[in-house]
Amino acid sequence: MNTATGYLDGLLQGQPPASALSWLNQLRANAVDRVAALTVPTTRDEDWRFTDISPLTKFSFQPAQEAQPLAPAAIEPWAIGEAAARLVFVDGIYAPQHSFNRSGIAVENLGAGFTSHAAAVQAQLGRLAAFERNAFAALNTAFLHDGALIVVPRELALAAPVHLLFIATRKHAASYPRCLIVAEPGSKLTLVEDYVALQDEAYFTNAVTEIALGANAQVQHVRVQRDGAEAFHIANCAVSLARSSRYHAVSVALGARISRHNLGVLLAAEGAECSIDGLALIGGRQLADTHTLIDHALPQCSSRQLHKCIVDGAAHAVFNGNIMVRAGAQRTDSAQSSRNLLLSGKARVDTKPQLEIFADDVKCAHGATVGQLDVDEVFYLKSRGLSETAARNLLTYAFGAEVIERIPVASLRQRLEASVLAQTEQRP
Repeated sequence: MNTATGYLDGLLQGQPPASALSWLNQLRANAVDRVAALTVPTTRDEDWRFTDISPLTKFSFQPAQEAQPLAPAAIEPWAIGEAAARLVFVDGIYAPQHSFNRSGIAVENLGAGFTSHAAAVQAQLGRLAAFERNAFAALNTAFLHDGALIVVPRELALAAPVHLLFIATRKHAASYPRCLIVAEPGSKLTLVEDYVALQDEAYFTNAVTEIALGANAQVQHVRVQRDGAEAFHIANCAVSLARSSRYHAVSVALGARISRHNLGVLLAAEGAECSIDGLALIGGRQLADTHTLIDHALPQCSSRQLHKCIVDGAAHAVFNGNIMVRAGAQRTDSAQSSRNLLLSGKARVDTKPQLEIFADDVKCAHGATVGQLDVDEVFYLKSRGLSETAARNLLTYAFGAEVIERIPVASLRQRLEASVLAQTEQRP
């Protein structure tokens, strides 16, 4: 068994070869230095006190050296018909034969973007998702090679979504998905970031996404995590909003044995707006942890957040949502809600909404609820002819559907609604 102290060093094996770009080599080297200085977080760390990831260290995960060949039919279950572009990565390796781009904008493998969009990439890559104190972000940065690059030109509104599909096919493999999205001033983009699996053995996904919005830009970001039953999934997403830009995120977590999603949103200029919706639907012995930070750095910004957890079996959900209002960020308008549904006596949820306010002219609110299904609502549905099981399943589905209904891509929304309904109907 690997110890937590040396475990990260072991994961560094199999790094990509040196690049011809000196700045990229330096970025990787800086990340390697941070990996060497950091350790796997434990429950003794405040940000991880509810989330024990020590089972991760029992495996020796290594990156795949070549992509597993997949037939087109293997991709079809996750295809999004509305997509104007799709990038597919198999075990972290770019699969051009399954990718396409009919969008008219730059949607390409990050490896090619290092040269084709050198200025934009160098200005943003590794700048938003800081890795100085984040071991997993540093590890991802050390493996910078393949990844997704999207650059939306100024004033261009792309109506159809862009689909980034990451497929896990091999047990005991490590992958390091990297996404960089640059929305130039006045542009619009709908992005689907999608993690799926073709097998249920243990593997490790360590993802980092960076999104930079220019002035008046709009990004709708849908993130779906439906990894295999024994997978480990750790993700960091960092978003920066310029003046009067708008960011809307919907995150759905259904899979993985242990998952952790860190989302940081910086409202870096006046008039910026964000809304963040999340749903974790877990059972068995799953653990799903969501940590968010919405940072109101300047005045007249607004944020909304709704996070829901449905927890069955002996599963454990964690939510820590921090809203920071910095000194001088007057006329901030922010609201946060954490709502949690426990479906069994062994299910557990730890929820911690937080407000840190250093300005006096603000409008901020937060709240959290943890409970079981409302007995009166169950009774009402039974009085209309439903069995108790059907009534409970319907109420559970409705609880989660409130978040899924906010996904702006119709085919994906319908598919996830069917998945949630199927999971609720599996309960006795």
